[in-house]
Amino acid sequence: MFAPRRSLPLRSFVCSLFGVCAVLALGCLSAAQRASAAGFTASEQVLPLTTRGWLSIADPAGVRASFRATNYGELLNDPVLEPFVKSFEQQLKEGGKNRLGKLGLSLEDLEKIPGGEIALALIEPAPGTAATLVLVDTTDHAEETEALVQQITQRMEERGATKLPADEAAPEVVVFALPIDEEDPQPIRRAVAIAHLPECLVVGDHAGVVAETVTNLEKGREDCLATAIAFQTIKAKCAAEVPEDADAVRWFIDPLKYAFASRETYPPREERSGPDYIDILANQGFDAVQAIGGYVHFDDGQYELRHHTMIYAPPLDGREGDSPERYDLAARMLRFPNTETIEPPHWVPRDASSWVAVRWDMKNAFASADTLVDEMVGEKGVFEDVIASLKEDPDGPQIDVEKDLIEALGEGVMIITHANVPVDVDSERLLIAVEAADPERVAMTISKSMATDPDMQQVEFDGKVIWELIDRSTEIPKLEIETPGLAPPTIDRDRDDRDRRGSRNRQRLREREERLLPHSAVTVAEGFLMIASHRDFLEHVLTAAKEGKGLAATEDYQRVTDHIREIMPDPKALRSFGRVEDTIRTAYETIKQGSMPKSKSLIGQAINMILDDGDDQTVREQKIDGSSLPDFEEIRKYLGTVGVGMQSLDEGWYITGFSLPRHTEAAAEDPDVTDDDKPEATDDAATEAEEKPAEKPEAAEDVSEDADEPAAESAKQPEAALESEEAAE
Repeated sequence: MFAPRRSLPLRSFVCSLFGVCAVLALGCLSAAQRASAAGFTASEQVLPLTTRGWLSIADPAGVRASFRATNYGELLNDPVLEPFVKSFEQQLKEGGKNRLGKLGLSLEDLEKIPGGEIALALIEPAPGTAATLVLVDTTDHAEETEALVQQITQRMEERGATKLPADEAAPEVVVFALPIDEEDPQPIRRAVAIAHLPECLVVGDHAGVVAETVTNLEKGREDCLATAIAFQTIKAKCAAEVPEDADAVRWFIDPLKYAFASRETYPPREERSGPDYIDILANQGFDAVQAIGGYVHFDDGQYELRHHTMIYAPPLDGREGDSPERYDLAARMLRFPNTETIEPPHWVPRDASSWVAVRWDMKNAFASADTLVDEMVGEKGVFEDVIASLKEDPDGPQIDVEKDLIEALGEGVMIITHANVPVDVDSERLLIAVEAADPERVAMTISKSMATDPDMQQVEFDGKVIWELIDRSTEIPKLEIETPGLAPPTIDRDRDDRDRRGSRNRQRLREREERLLPHSAVTVAEGFLMIASHRDFLEHVLTAAKEGKGLAATEDYQRVTDHIREIMPDPKALRSFGRVEDTIRTAYETIKQGSMPKSKSLIGQAINMILDDGDDQTVREQKIDGSSLPDFEEIRKYLGTVGVGMQSLDEGWYITGFSLPRHTEAAAEDPDVTDDDKPEATDDAATEAEEKPAEKPEAAEDVSEDADEPAAESAKQPEAALESEEAAE
């Protein structure tokens, strides 16, 4: 049987899954009723144990109906969004054709045929190979399915494909051999296989996998995905929380095996520079995370969206589930103790866009970080050299990082975000706060470290010492000339090799840090070590601490907290709160402006890193046209809040969360935020905005609530637009 080794890469497969969900959310599918009899056994019983990624929608019509009952469904029907919706639908379809087109399919095709379950999967039929499979229950859609099969056949012929003779062992499977693409980084023979059955359509890029799937449609198989211990554990934990009548989207992925199979089978056209993070994660013990999966459903009568996710990562054989040694190497950093109470301190500003707090074993994380840092930098011993240099280098701060800093920290870590307006590529603000068990020792250590760093400057704010990174991006580079044989008489000549390596490696790590936080500012205050992306936000936090106007007192935060306590009353390792309008606004506006590739926010940088073409010297091209997006003020009324909770388990972590609709009545009666609560833009930001002062965000009747979960993004149009930076590729 013809079985080529070609498939969709991880990004494209995830985007295909997103695309199918987006089609459902956009209401493109016909409002078919539930089929009285399924066209095949549940897909998790049909697919093999070697399934590395799986998404299933058992009732597409039900998911569509429940989504349309949410505020996000109403948003999509608002006339102000109609121009962008039409444009975005076209971009999704074109993006789907770029990926599913390899199978002769498009998202537009998939709108017409589901009468029951639709499932997408990536399977590893042999080590290092990947096969993409689309499985659709076509009950009551015979004519539409027949027309689609004819279209696929025509598309194959247009691409110069050759129809292969039928295999006697699988006569239902029609195989088209495609011509070799010489520009492909792995120019191999590819194929598309189609099996059109009375109530089912199976399409894939591996004829053997398609044929095997056909034989198991009616009764399933013994070694199916549903028998995997990881799948069963995730299902048992998550399904128990899902209402029986909920129309849920289910998903499952073995992250590293998925990534390896995809990478080997479908390498990127452009070679990317830098470290290979897939290899690094596997080498550092993170393959302990065997699977991630869960359920997503809409409008259960209380929430706009609910999601239930489990990360399945049982301890290695012979080790205890709560032991610091449950995993090997850097994966030992994954230790997040549960605690009874996680609440924002009084200094977390009430106008924060989002707040995330996690309990993290910092001492264990530090002790486990050496091999990870070394491999990321690409040189063994870097971590040890840097730590030794900080302690022993006569020109350095001469601090013992473990004793003077790590041992003085607690287990609480928080991330707080905020966005200045007017929005530009540098509007987003972020602050990381680490609990200090001994604040005085932490402050002394930070002061010694910063005082010897020529790139840091000390400033005073309201009696607090802040260390700010000097922006040297506009400075003229100094010309340095070395004369052969005449080395300058510096102290470097007398240092030992370890000092020189440590100094050099400290600079390498500093350059990485500056790329992420080019305007960072640091202080120790309110019992926390605070590291901010911009000094103006750090000063805003310190002002909030003095005034006592904290996030915990706001109505929308309290509302989310009540629901978190209801759905997860037990001790937790993580909690989060967010306001959708604030968390998405920067990305929304930069996409609308066409400037997302230049974004300096951490989220923007992460998106750009994922979507870049591998050329570090150029700015990538934005892949979605956001020019038809309406003014943000016209959609904010649809945006609510989100909350998330996470529990550490012996076998991994359970994460659940929700999206709540905007509580307009409470916001109008009891404003949470005044104009004075908002920080003004930094001098740098004002300069980049042509020296226009930053506007202060509006009063609390316009402060929304959040929906920042990935599953929600696939169903919400403006949020989906952020994801579609990749989907439109």
